[in-house]
Amino acid sequence: MRVTAVLWLLWNMAAFAVCGADKRRARLKKRRVPEKTLLLMAAAFGAAGLWFGMYTFHHKTRHAAFRFGVPAMLLVQAALCGFLVWRLFEAGQVCL
Repeated sequence: MRVTAVLWLLWNMAAFAVCGADKRRARLKKRRVPEKTLLLMAAAFGAAGLWFGMYTFHHKTRHAAFRFGVPAMLLVQAALCGFLVWRLFEAGQVCL
């Protein structure tokens, strides 16, 4: 369980960093990170990091796919994680 939490945290930190790097590249008029890549990172349980990066760096906040899609992914991921923790708690494998 702890390894999973650490991996989730590292993945979200990576999504946050990629969002910041893309914003920097946008300002410098350099090659950008594709939107598909950012959305894929969010879909692969990196929605929290990307959402935090979007509002920290003021990046992609006007795009509907990011403005509505990333929070929706975050809600689905939070619900799934809550369900899994609940099921593990019911099975006696997690102590809160």
